Amino acid sequence: MEQVSGWALLFTALVIPAAGRYTPDWSSLDSRPLPSWFDEAKFGVFLHWGVFSVPSFGSEWFWWHWEAEGQEQYQKFMQKNYPPSFTYADFAPQFTAEFFDPESWAELFEAAGVRYVVLTTKHHEGFTNWKTPVSWNWNSVDTGPHRDLVDDLGQAVRKRNLRYGLYHSLLEWFHPLYLMDKKNGFKTQNFVFGKTMPELYDLVLRYKPDIIWSDGDWEAPDTYWNSTYFLSWLYNDSPVKDTVVVNDRWCKDCSCRHGGFFNCADKFQPGTLPDHKWEMCTSIDTWSWGYRRNMQTSQLMDESRIISDLVHTVSLGGNYLLNVGPTKDGMIAPIFQERLRAVGKWLSINGEAIYSSKPWRVQKENDTDSVWYTCSNTSVYAIFLQWPEDNVLKLPSPIPASNINVTMLGISGTLKWEPYADKGLSIALPYVPSGALPMEAAWTIRLEGVK
Repeated sequence: MEQVSGWALLFTALVIPAAGRYTPDWSSLDSRPLPSWFDEAKFGVFLHWGVFSVPSFGSEWFWWHWEAEGQEQYQKFMQKNYPPSFTYADFAPQFTAEFFDPESWAELFEAAGVRYVVLTTKHHEGFTNWKTPVSWNWNSVDTGPHRDLVDDLGQAVRKRNLRYGLYHSLLEWFHPLYLMDKKNGFKTQNFVFGKTMPELYDLVLRYKPDIIWSDGDWEAPDTYWNSTYFLSWLYNDSPVKDTVVVNDRWCKDCSCRHGGFFNCADKFQPGTLPDHKWEMCTSIDTWSWGYRRNMQTSQLMDESRIISDLVHTVSLGGNYLLNVGPTKDGMIAPIFQERLRAVGKWLSINGEAIYSSKPWRVQKENDTDSVWYTCSNTSVYAIFLQWPEDNVLKLPSPIPASNINVTMLGISGTLKWEPYADKGLSIALPYVPSGALPMEAAWTIRLEGVK
């Protein structure tokens, strides 16, 4: 207990409120402007990778579903494939990452058009993908890959000028100190100052992340997690104080209320334009965040669904974080690679309407979800998800002003238009043979001279 109290004194002492500094309370922390790079980036890739990638069955919550809940499908899976004495810890040596090539991963992400990468450094199982002094023998250096996976990927990603984010779970399902604090109604903080805080400070000081993507917050208040003290240090004194962004998962009831950008909930999509920066996180495998050996193609998002989600999200001012689960041996499944490269191909043509864009005064045409808008300083972009049968795109919302120029990204030349209804535009789309368009889903009209 004396050592734990010492940790508490150290971490709270790191925050010394002074003029012009952020204080350890939400009103102060929430006043910090979000670094502009995050809003400009728009698109990132999420990676759920850990010991759960070994059984690769059900989901990344395998251990919880098997041991804590005793779900029948997990019990049968273990009985069929492993001896009775097999424990979850026995999976760790099989997490080999033997084919993990961080350079090829980074090349894939660059080709996908993402601007930031978020790696799971520790999920709720507690296994860390780097060696930390408070995770002896339950980390990727002491067992399994025998590599610092966080550092290896970070170096490759940053060579390509992509931002690097780190996911970290505050809780650990079965850690004795966490279970002790939980039993005490979270009135003690043995786990926080013996495990969570040392890990967070180590991640920041060692890897200097652009994002801290927090999770595992939902069972306890911020006073237990020491969240506001950590964040005030992060914003005031850390080596990334001017560039780092964080999400909203820092305490029970924090989601959609406190933090740099809001996740609110997994796969969150608002119906209207929010007044706070947000991010939609979703997974190509709609059933799981971690890799599943028994996934079916019908359970995966296709190219058009991913692009539609991306357009929807950006039009409403959000960022889109798309997850893939690598295998235990360090491979990204070919079908995931295909999906990512397809999005990258689309962005190579339509990225002008996505990166650094802003929501327009109208986010979508009211009578349909098939036309969405973004804008820049000089242009309005109408992204339509369905090609009209008569080759005429009707846009009721843009108001013609002067010197109107209408073009389609990826197609040379201007398009003819005429007034539509009281104020809109009716645009004659190019007549091209089927399959001749540079993309198969979602097309963008650039409008200059409209308001």
